[in-house]
Amino acid sequence: MGEQLENNIVPNDKIKLAAISAFGLEAIVKRELNDIGFQDVTADNGWMYFDAGIQDIPKANINLRCADRVMLIMGQFEAYSFEELFDKTYELNWENWIDKDGKFTVKGKSIKSKLYSTPDCQAIVKKAVSKKLCEHYDVEWMPETGAEYTILISIHKDVATVSIDTTGAREGLFKRGYREKSTEAPLKETMAAALVKLSYWNKDRILYDPLCGSGTIAIEAALIGRNIAPGLNRTFASMGWKAVKDEYWKNAKIEARKNIDFDADIKIYASDINPKAIKIAQENAIEAGVDDCIEFFVKDVNKIIEPMCPYGILITNPPYGDRIGEVEEIQKIHKKLGRVFGKDRTWSCYVITSVETFEKDFGRKADRKRKLFNGDVRVDYYQYYGERPSKE
Repeated sequence: MGEQLENNIVPNDKIKLAAISAFGLEAIVKRELNDIGFQDVTADNGWMYFDAGIQDIPKANINLRCADRVMLIMGQFEAYSFEELFDKTYELNWENWIDKDGKFTVKGKSIKSKLYSTPDCQAIVKKAVSKKLCEHYDVEWMPETGAEYTILISIHKDVATVSIDTTGAREGLFKRGYREKSTEAPLKETMAAALVKLSYWNKDRILYDPLCGSGTIAIEAALIGRNIAPGLNRTFASMGWKAVKDEYWKNAKIEARKNIDFDADIKIYASDINPKAIKIAQENAIEAGVDDCIEFFVKDVNKIIEPMCPYGILITNPPYGDRIGEVEEIQKIHKKLGRVFGKDRTWSCYVITSVETFEKDFGRKADRKRKLFNGDVRVDYYQYYGERPSKE
């Protein structure tokens, strides 16, 4: 980050937040933040920093589609020794956020820094926060029986960033709440939303996923088309914080519900060879409230003869494989996609895969190839731009 943050909370409810994204999605998360209403967003190593008010903690968590979580920045400072780390962490205004019975855990990471031992850094931060809170509440120890606060100490090139996770350590923003069931190796909801956002799809065009699995891409597209905020029906860690008032959450949800476009006529199709996967996808779509936007059906991708119409958008996540038989079967799928959709120049095709032979299999060099990470797996997002339909 260009300039260091102040070592305390800015007065008058002004705070600094950061949205964390997966590698390769920084630009799209920054655009999302701008669309929500946050300006002057600064990106640094997958963190998008922005100024906000306390009432914006619910707003960001409820509305962000492609970020992993929203962090409250407590402070940022240089730390070359454990004593320096302790003292500067102690100086931060923890009492403004953590209640007398607050349960706080510390996670950490250190990259290219003198303080390279992550466990030691975590212990020092925990000790500093405990001392500050015990002195403030005039107690000998913190009971830690109340609301949860997950503190992150992140040190990069000797600059420490101390923050609290407002989303929830166990359930990042990808946990929308609609996907109680899923198929093997599911795509995270945040990544699926990003794939749609990175495409030319809009609610007026046909979208098709011929390898839909549990339906995540189709459902995220429907949520985007209807402008349904992804976090409307889930809980967040900061809902239990006294500083983030209940009325802030209520107001953010009211505003999000007002923005839903119930009249959008959305046409999304999704198929899979596995009837069980289709049943799960249908149940997930019902849970997400977008089942009227998507037509799910059982279909072997290898038996698709031609596109269902011109000017469609294909977005899909084919299976990855390591064994010889699996790789050959997957390459067969890639070739089929190329023969059916790749040769129809009215169709735009977007495929995410870790298989390096994809372009050769598909039969065309991608118009753009974007490097991403699906969890810990390094993948490429191959983008083929088809002709645009006329406005008529």
